[in-house]
Amino acid sequence: MDRERIDEALEILWLLDEEGHYELDRFRLSSDDPDVDELLTALKEEFLVATEGKIIHLSEKGRLHGRGLIRRHRLAERLFMDVFEMGDEHVEADACKMEHILSEELTDSVCTFLGHPPTCPHGKPIPKGECCKKYKLEVSPVVTRLSNFDVGSRGRIVFIIPSEAARLGRLSSVGIAPGATIKLLQKMPSCVIQIDETTIAVDPDIAKEILVKKIV
Repeated sequence: MDRERIDEALEILWLLDEEGHYELDRFRLSSDDPDVDELLTALKEEFLVATEGKIIHLSEKGRLHGRGLIRRHRLAERLFMDVFEMGDEHVEADACKMEHILSEELTDSVCTFLGHPPTCPHGKPIPKGECCKKYKLEVSPVVTRLSNFDVGSRGRIVFIIPSEAARLGRLSSVGIAPGATIKLLQKMPSCVIQIDETTIAVDPDIAKEILVKKIV
């Protein structure tokens, strides 16, 4: 059976579980699979679910797999909305694609990059991974926008998301490019940064498009 059919079923069951629903009929109504009976048979054969009368539960194996799917999906939503500022209408479809292809190692890297967010943009909990277990308290994201950077801190520009294509070339011409090391001197009324011996003023709207990793 197509693995994505299995994955979609596990994701639905996880979401229903979060809402406290375990009714088999509700699962049938929530699924848009072309053959739910065939799907249920496959889930049972792979020991991903257990049914009892009109009740359906994820097995331990099913919960482990479903947990990973939900974690990848919700982290992808955070990445697309918080970093790339994509609209809701595009995020869901792309997050659905990402949940099927991200490795565990890359998922942890995304989580660390975002600062181990506890919830998705819609307020639903993001299951914690091994990378999160190292932290008892919430930590700041590894990468932040220049507009949110601390005055006096030094950082390295990781990437730039220009709202205008020509802007990337203009920034690069004055030394503002991925890999450059900067020091933030002030944030208001404009962001003033130092690159080597050069001091450059950056408009606040442009500062939002520059993502920086702090250098300790």
